[in-house]
Amino acid sequence: MAAAEGANDQAGARYAAALAAAPTDRTIAGQAMGHGVRSGNWRLALDGARALERQNALLADARFLLVAEAFRTHDWRGARAQIEAIERDQSLAFTVPVLRAWLAFGAHDGDPIAALSAAGSSGPAAGYAAEHRALLLLALGRAEGPAEMLAAARSAGPRGVRLRIAGAALLAARHQRDAALATLDLDTPATRAARALIQANRSVPGAIGTAEAGVGELMVRLALDLGGQDMSQLGTLFARLATRLDPQSAEAWLVTAELLGQQDQHGLAVQVLGNIPASDPFALAARDTRIRLLIEGGQREAALGLARQAADANSARQSDWLRLGQIYSELGRQREAADAFSRALALRTPDDGQDEWQLQLMRGGALDQAGDWPGAREALRRAYALAPQQPFVLNYLGYALLIRNEETAEAERLIREAHRLAPDNPAITDSLGWALYHKGQLGEAIPLLEQAAQAEPADVEINEHLGDAYYAAGRRVEARFAWRAASVYAEGATATRIVAKMERGLTPELAAR
Repeated sequence: MAAAEGANDQAGARYAAALAAAPTDRTIAGQAMGHGVRSGNWRLALDGARALERQNALLADARFLLVAEAFRTHDWRGARAQIEAIERDQSLAFTVPVLRAWLAFGAHDGDPIAALSAAGSSGPAAGYAAEHRALLLLALGRAEGPAEMLAAARSAGPRGVRLRIAGAALLAARHQRDAALATLDLDTPATRAARALIQANRSVPGAIGTAEAGVGELMVRLALDLGGQDMSQLGTLFARLATRLDPQSAEAWLVTAELLGQQDQHGLAVQVLGNIPASDPFALAARDTRIRLLIEGGQREAALGLARQAADANSARQSDWLRLGQIYSELGRQREAADAFSRALALRTPDDGQDEWQLQLMRGGALDQAGDWPGAREALRRAYALAPQQPFVLNYLGYALLIRNEETAEAERLIREAHRLAPDNPAITDSLGWALYHKGQLGEAIPLLEQAAQAEPADVEINEHLGDAYYAAGRRVEARFAWRAASVYAEGATATRIVAKMERGLTPELAAR
């Protein structure tokens, strides 16, 4: 119960007491270990793991706790024994060549590169070994290390930025400045920050030059590969172990936060991001992740404060203003949202992810909800001019004109075109049905509104439209059923209007928009 309430210290103390009282209880040991991992209480996690090991009940994934601890404390004999146990278990044996390579590196016992040959040339072990070959060559100071590191980074997808910075950090620490800068051949906020640190002769965090850091990087990769397969708790184990082995790795903290967020532990996820300092190349990524996690956790006001700081900074980008606008919109502050979207438009460059029509559509929607229809109409028409084949633009502009009884023929044409392009979209189907309702074509309108309501049974607006159409067609009982469905999620003035219709029937002043 304490853990569920986020009182992790209190929960840890009670799990420890329970484990001390019943050291052979496997359920208590497993729960204590799990809580220790999630909350970063490593003494508790290790006590639970060792209690299970004493009873030969330690699962292969949990054994990585003991592997990591052995590497962290340079207990090479213990590490070797744990790796052999993982190999015998088989389920995660594909990690063994990489573990043995870093063991050889850390213990100065054998050739780390030769140890990787056991991975073979195909299968998951080979993929892991290829990446760690480059990391090991660089850590060993081999001449081919920088080139292999860069090649590995270029084929690593999104993780390539992390590998580039890890390589640059190690090369810069060895005063190989030009080689370090050459490794940062990708233009991202993180690589730009790393370049600036090197050019200022400052150290770059994130180097992988020790056995524990190398195994930490393996844990991050496992967390990413396994945490995305509906196994976020298993992924969290490996991500947390990465932070234990290499607390300087921003990637480890970021992945941990993401996986905790997937488990609805948003408060803890935000907390762990505090381990990434403002000087780290991934500080901007940490800030962006923190804002998103605060939003997902329902802390929109806290997220708004951070988003405003980001937008007010001299280094603010289009994405900062876009995010600020989206948060304002979620808070119902539509005028401020529209202003933020305008700033995003002003900062837009051809390389930005958002097209102008998308920003104009968001700005138009915010202005519309803020009560500035002339401004909204101008933005929506601009979006339409830029993207005449985008169904969401066509539908928004057409519906906005329709409910204001402006250019009704043009409104219907726009909505029909939107429906032709996206016939399965419930909101667009509803718009077409509502346009036909306004023309009095109930026989055509009702099937479309029924189709939309069937696809989105909890949508307030669609159900209210269907109820109004039923009522106009003389189907009073069905109208009340539709209005009742709409009333379940309706709020404010909409809820009051729907209740009045259920009590008195449809009148002109109670008509839906």
